[in-house]
Amino acid sequence: MARRKTLSDEAVLEAALAIVQAQGPEALTFESLSRACGLSGSTLVQRFGSKAALKQAALLQAWDGLDARTEALASAVPRTPAGAIALLVGLSDYGEIEAYAEGLLVLREDLRDPLLRARGARWKKQLAEAIEACFADTPQAPKDIGLLMASQWQGSLLWWSFDPEGDVAEYVRHGLVRLVAVLLAKDA
Repeated sequence: MARRKTLSDEAVLEAALAIVQAQGPEALTFESLSRACGLSGSTLVQRFGSKAALKQAALLQAWDGLDARTEALASAVPRTPAGAIALLVGLSDYGEIEAYAEGLLVLREDLRDPLLRARGARWKKQLAEAIEACFADTPQAPKDIGLLMASQWQGSLLWWSFDPEGDVAEYVRHGLVRLVAVLLAKDA
C-alpha cells in the first residue's frame, strides 16, 4: 500500500480507536496503526510521542464523540420522563455481547488514566443534567433522578451482558420504565 503523505490527527485517532475497539487496547501500537492508516510509524511517533499518549488521545477523541452524541440525543428527545428513557436507550446501541465486552476493556483504560477518568466524571454530570432536564415539569421527581436513572441504565447494561438474550435496548427500556414508575409513584 502506498503511504499517505497527510492525514488529519482526527482520522488517525479514528483508526487508532477502531483498533482498540476491535482488538483491545493492547493491540494499539505504532506498527498496527501504521498498517491501518497508511502513515509511517516514525510519522506517528513524531505526532503522538508515545504509545500511552496515542492511546490517551484516541480515547479523549472517543469521549468528545460521546459528549457530542449525548448532546445531540438530549436536544432531540422531548423534555419528559419518556424523553429521558429515550435518551438512555439511544445511548445503548452496543451491538452484540462481544462488542460490549470489548468496550469494557476500553473502560478499564479510562479508569486507569486520571485525565480520562476526569472526562468520564464530566460526562456523568452532563448526562445527569440532560436527564434531569427531562423531569423539569415533574414535581414529584427526586432531586437526583438523573444520576439514579444513569445508574439504573449502567446496571441494566451490565446485567444484560451476563445473559444477553434479546435486544439490549429493549432490556434497558424495560428497566428504566419500571424505575420511573416507582420513582414517580405518589407514595414513593
